[in-house]
Amino acid sequence: MTRAIIGIDCAVDPRRTGLALALENPGGLRVEHVVAGLDADALCVRLWHWMAEYPVDVLALDAPLGWPAALGAELATHHAGDPIDMAPNELFRRATDREIKRTLGKQPLDVGADRIARTAVAALRLLQFLRDKCGAAIPVVLDSKRGAGPVAIEVYPAGTLKACGLRASGYKQGSQRQERVEIITGLAPYMDTGGFDDLLCVDDNALDAVICALAGFDFWSGKAVPPTNRELARKEGWIWVRRPA
Repeated sequence: MTRAIIGIDCAVDPRRTGLALALENPGGLRVEHVVAGLDADALCVRLWHWMAEYPVDVLALDAPLGWPAALGAELATHHAGDPIDMAPNELFRRATDREIKRTLGKQPLDVGADRIARTAVAALRLLQFLRDKCGAAIPVVLDSKRGAGPVAIEVYPAGTLKACGLRASGYKQGSQRQERVEIITGLAPYMDTGGFDDLLCVDDNALDAVICALAGFDFWSGKAVPPTNRELARKEGWIWVRRPA
């Protein structure tokens, strides 16, 4: 059966959320659908229809799906005015964030201390909508070897780009079209963008959604690095990124 992967470039504003659906084929991965700029209702309906029409294996979301364990433990007993002795980077960053920085030199936003936390909440709500609507568990998993049914994973487009040896920053502004063209060209050895290059050149959210789908395929194919501390990753979440070239 053909495997289907949905990449979701998450955002608080639904109109800045990008969606991409890609199918595995003999040549690797081919993008079948890409959309961006939908309102909240249209976004949910589109995802629901994709889930119903295709045998979706992986939902790859560009958003934190958990918070730092140390932050929760520290705040559980904290009272206003009490000192906090823990270093901010230990408090606000997850183990997976530190690992991405160590291996790829890219620092994900601190979900414990940044507006990205609002994106995380929006992503978790969207994931729960799909669970309710599709009647599927859609668990967040820590292993690509699993049974039937769609699963959810956390991905990081900048990390995937860096691991592929491609530009990983400086492409999100409206004036940076040539930089997006550079990325799209560089993705050719890894996936078939399915004739959506014009849209990907115009909309960085659509481009990031396609990169999310690639990261989902890396996870499925066993190319992404798994967590070393599974229990901590179960609490905090884990960013799935391919091993650097």
